[in-house]
Parts: sequence; structure tokens; C-alpha cells
Amino acid sequence: MKKIENIKSKIEDADAVIVGAGAGLSTSAGLTYSGERFKKYFGDFEKKYGFHDMYSGGFYPFPSSEIFWAYWSRYIYYNRYDQSPGKPFFELLKIVSKKDYFVITTNVDHQFQLAKFDKNRLFYTQGDYGLWQCSVPCHQKTYDNENTVRAMVAHQKNMTIPTELIPHCPLCGEPMNMNLRSDHTFVEDAGWHIAQSNYNKFIQKNQNKSILFLELGVGWNTPIIIKYPFWKMTANNPYATYVCINLEETKYPDEIKKQSICINADIGKVLTQICS
Repeated sequence: MKKIENIKSKIEDADAVIVGAGAGLSTSAGLTYSGERFKKYFGDFEKKYGFHDMYSGGFYPFPSSEIFWAYWSRYIYYNRYDQSPGKPFFELLKIVSKKDYFVITTNVDHQFQLAKFDKNRLFYTQGDYGLWQCSVPCHQKTYDNENTVRAMVAHQKNMTIPTELIPHCPLCGEPMNMNLRSDHTFVEDAGWHIAQSNYNKFIQKNQNKSILFLELGVGWNTPIIIKYPFWKMTANNPYATYVCINLEETKYPDEIKKQSICINADIGKVLTQICS
């Protein structure tokens, strides 16, 4: 396929590669939030509360904190702790590991770390399933949740956890919440700011070089984080190339038409072809 060979050539010639990863990459790796996988882990919640995918369940007004955390502990466990990295992540690492690379992602499932990407080359902009924060928040710090989540999953019955496992802020006593960006209360902790600084420095270092922007599975929920900046930086750099791989619609502005390569296909299959 001509586009595949063109992408291979562009990667080979690039001084740097910036990967922008969205939910489509995790979906290609098997982390689906609906269908059979949802029914397997949340069939009881679906039957009782009537939602049909994990994402919708995350916004459901559960009648108690015990039920809320029963749902969320499963959500975290099956998407963060009881999960091996999918093949597309290993293929991607193989592609970029010999280049000067950086990854910016809106995903929150820790797949890049599990696949052994360099954590100093990762910027998780929207949080992490493995972190909690004060719901107020009274301070800008996050907390690892693995031990408590595993206990919640192990001890829940009838979609309810023991009351003593409900997490509370160690400083103000208010309920803890997920460290996921959904409103103005999202905590950008010290690690978040370090990752942002690393990303900005990488951009500045390579802004006038031959740089390849590799966008994988980015949708239209938050295009201002990855998609639009990639378009703008490509337009401002005649040596840049914008590559977009997505099972859904791919597009680019006319201003960067000659610098763009777009493929509508399963991301994992395309990455395998690039690796071959």
C-alpha cells in the first residue's frame, strides 16, 4: 500500500516523532467499553440501572457511595489493573523506539507505561484511572488507589462495597474522586506539570526540524488537545508531516493537504503493516 510505504519513509527521515493518542488506540488494543466486554463485567449493573456501556455508567447518579464505588472499583480494576497492554502499543513502541519521540494522550488507562514506554516521554493530559484526588479539591495532590480498589473488588456484594472502604480526603475529610478531567475540579498535580513541561520542551526543541505528528484514534470530543495543535504545528513547519490513522473519519485542513497522510482503518492492523 502506497500510503504505508510513504509513512515508513517519513518516519525513517524524521528528526522526531510526536504521537497523539486517543481512545481509538485503546479500542484497537481490545479495551472496549461496550458490547460483550461490558456485559461480562457489568451485566448486573446494566440489568438494574439500564445503562449499556462503561462510559455512561460513569455518569450515573447511583443512590449511595457504596454502590458508586462498587461500580468505579470494577471500572478501574478491569481497565487499569487487570489488563495487559494490547499488541498495538508494542507495535507502536517498536516503530518509535529508535527515534526521538514523545507521546501526548487523552487516554487514562496506563497502557503506555505497561508497554514499557519511557515515562519521561509521556504526557497524560486527562488523568489516570490509578489516581484519586480530593473531590473539593482542597489541595493539588493525587493518590494511588490500587490497594483500595483491589479490596473494593474483592469485598463487594450485590453491587455494594463495605462502608469502611469508601475513600475520604486525608486532609479535609471530604469524599475522594477520580483524577479524571471532567470539570474545573480536576487536579493537575506535580507529576502532571512535569509531564507538561517535558512535552513543551520537546516541542520547542523540534519545532523547526523534520517532525512527524502521528495521530492515532483521536476523536472529536476534545480536538483542542491533540488534533488542532497538530494541524497548527504542521502548518507552521514546512518540514513537518501529519499522519492520521483512525477507524472513524479522518480529515485535515486544506492548508496542510500536501503534508498529510490519512488512513481510515483499524489502527492495530496499520501499525503492524508499518512494522513489517
